[in-house]
Amino acid sequence: MHEKHWSEGVTRIAVLTGAGISTDSGIPDYRGPDGVWTKNPAAASLFTYANYMADTEVRQQFWCAYADHAAWRAEPNDAHHALAELDTAGLAVRVLTQNIDGLHQRTALAERKVLELHGSMRSTVCTRCGAKTSTESVLARIPAEPDPPCRNCGGILKLAIVLFGQPLDAGVLGQARTIAAASQVFLAIGSSLQVEPAASLCSIAVRAGAKLVIINRDPTPYDDEAVEVIREPIATAVRHIRKFVTDR
Repeated sequence: MHEKHWSEGVTRIAVLTGAGISTDSGIPDYRGPDGVWTKNPAAASLFTYANYMADTEVRQQFWCAYADHAAWRAEPNDAHHALAELDTAGLAVRVLTQNIDGLHQRTALAERKVLELHGSMRSTVCTRCGAKTSTESVLARIPAEPDPPCRNCGGILKLAIVLFGQPLDAGVLGQARTIAAASQVFLAIGSSLQVEPAASLCSIAVRAGAKLVIINRDPTPYDDEAVEVIREPIATAVRHIRKFVTDR
């Protein structure tokens, strides 16, 4: 890597993370060679809001898939911890994550410094009355109720995440755009950068003067905007960046 030309004097770093940062924690990604949707393209239909709301069978498959999801057993890996170490070393770090696994918040990084663009699998919301509850309590009902209704109003329950066909929360997206525009370096880590509007945060940062650095195994639509594209394993790359920036 040649990070000297973009890391010198940096004090503010924004980080966009995708599924690739959590694969070392045992959580499969979606579009990679061993991705969930690569192996089973039909599984993507479970993440479409219209399908989810219209079909009891889709909801049953969805709840079944999450009842034993790897994220419940996962622990933050070296890449998660290395990002937190950048912050504890004195840099202003903000993480904008597309992930719903909550692993960033289980490092030394303060929860207020993590913005979950696509929500969290650890909460469940009623699509009718808006009541929120813990997903753990909902999953406990799955053996007896494969498509558990809201206990308040009987409405359809859904993980508190953004499915395809749903807009991102306007407040969350606005905050993410502000953070991206205020950054000096914008790291995009483990994301295919194919899902909008999250991926467009790269361009917002670049237009505001930030240096874009992409760490991803495969090419992305934003590679041409980056000052550096790093193809080495994510944990290795993030540790390297952490050491270089904090030791400088």
